[in-house]
Amino acid sequence: MDKKSIKCIEDFDVYRKAVKVFNDFLEYDLVVLQKSFIGRTLAANQLRCLDSICANMEEGYERKSGNDIKNFFRMSKGSAGEARGRYKRLSKVLPQNVIDNRVKELHEIRAMLSSLILKWK
Repeated sequence: MDKKSIKCIEDFDVYRKAVKVFNDFLEYDLVVLQKSFIGRTLAANQLRCLDSICANMEEGYERKSGNDIKNFFRMSKGSAGEARGRYKRLSKVLPQNVIDNRVKELHEIRAMLSSLILKWK
C-alpha cells in the first residue's frame, strides 16, 4: 500500500465499498425490513453494524497511527463479519438474491480489510 497516494479515507477502495453497502441497505433493505416486526428489530442492529464498518475505518484513519489504524480496521472487519452473518439469518425476510449479493460484498470487504491490516506498517 502506497500511503502517499492515500490523502483521505475515501481513497480506500474498501471504504467506498463499505459506504455502498451501507447506502444499499438504506435504499432497499431497510424499506423491505420495516414491513415486519422481526425485520424492524433486526434492521436496527444491521444499520448500526453497517455504520460501524465505515465509522471504525474513519476513526482509525484520522488517528494516523499504524497500530491505531490497524486496530480500527480489525474492528471494521469484525463488524463486516457480524453484518454478513445477520444477512444470512435474514433469509426469511429479504429476497435471496439480495442476501447473496450483500454477503458477497461483505466477504470482499473482509478480505480487503485483512489485506490492508497485513500490509499497513
